[in-house]
Amino acid sequence: MSPTLPVQHRLFRSFFGDRLPHSSRPLSQLLGLDSGKRHALVLSTRTYCNLADLLFSGRNSEWLRNQRKPLKPGKVSPRLHVPVHIPKPPYVKSSQAPGICHLPEIHDERGIECMRASGRLAAQVLEYAGTLVKPGLTTDDIDKAVHQMIIDNGAYPSPLGYGGFPKSVCTSVNECICHGIPDSRELEDGDIINIDVTVYLNGYHGDTSATFLCGNVDDAAKQLVQVTRECLYKAISICAPGVAYHKIGQAIKFSFANYNFILFAANNENGHMLLGQTFTIEPMLTMGSIKPVIWSDGWTAVTKDGSLSAQFEHTILIAEHGAEILTQC
Repeated sequence: MSPTLPVQHRLFRSFFGDRLPHSSRPLSQLLGLDSGKRHALVLSTRTYCNLADLLFSGRNSEWLRNQRKPLKPGKVSPRLHVPVHIPKPPYVKSSQAPGICHLPEIHDERGIECMRASGRLAAQVLEYAGTLVKPGLTTDDIDKAVHQMIIDNGAYPSPLGYGGFPKSVCTSVNECICHGIPDSRELEDGDIINIDVTVYLNGYHGDTSATFLCGNVDDAAKQLVQVTRECLYKAISICAPGVAYHKIGQAIKFSFANYNFILFAANNENGHMLLGQTFTIEPMLTMGSIKPVIWSDGWTAVTKDGSLSAQFEHTILIAEHGAEILTQC
């Protein structure tokens, strides 16, 4: 992406969904950032709750920076081929990211079944990708394996070609908050890695992610990953028709209130969940900096101080009696 683009367009928090969060305040203020700074940038493309769930912390990162080598870009291999018979999203033919719908996505019965199918496949791919994580494996290896499994199931790897994104999955290692581009870097013992899988099947996107442990991971990193996962499921548990979106952020806040290394970026967005609506919830927690830095690739977002970051994500359906998780096996 061009560095001359407005700050709101420099980073899309996730690839697919139904709406952009509305707010009476500038994005920079929502995230506690200085407007006009190139590093001041994280944005959700999906729902009110995505922006509610951008979680950053500002403590206890000094010693962590000294434990690991800083993440650096590796060599990115050519984009992988997708067979011509597999239906592709409209944006694939353009280097520009598609426009954002500002209305909630409400599905009929057919749409719900298609969302379930795409979500189920995304979950299966993510589960498989997690089994591959081990020291010595490159993130490019993960991308190739994910790509192959997706096309073998007649689906399209949604990230590939979205706004020029060059790969079929996002792999965010250690201090990478999101949108890590798979490359030649080998995973190391003690790393944590978020794998974000989105598939396009029968015209619908299924989107999910999880953070995995690589080898012998220290207790602090394990706790970060555990708490981030707990935050996701606590948030899902309160979702139902009529529930205000900002309740998601409140639920997440209470999930880690007893942990001293996590702070919460509060959200007060308006609006309520609707029956038949789908969206994602994807909390991101870090152990240090509250400000992300965007690499020159225009996608990779890392913590400014090199502190660890973890993320988990599910696509959910607002059903009559609560939330149905669409992205689980």
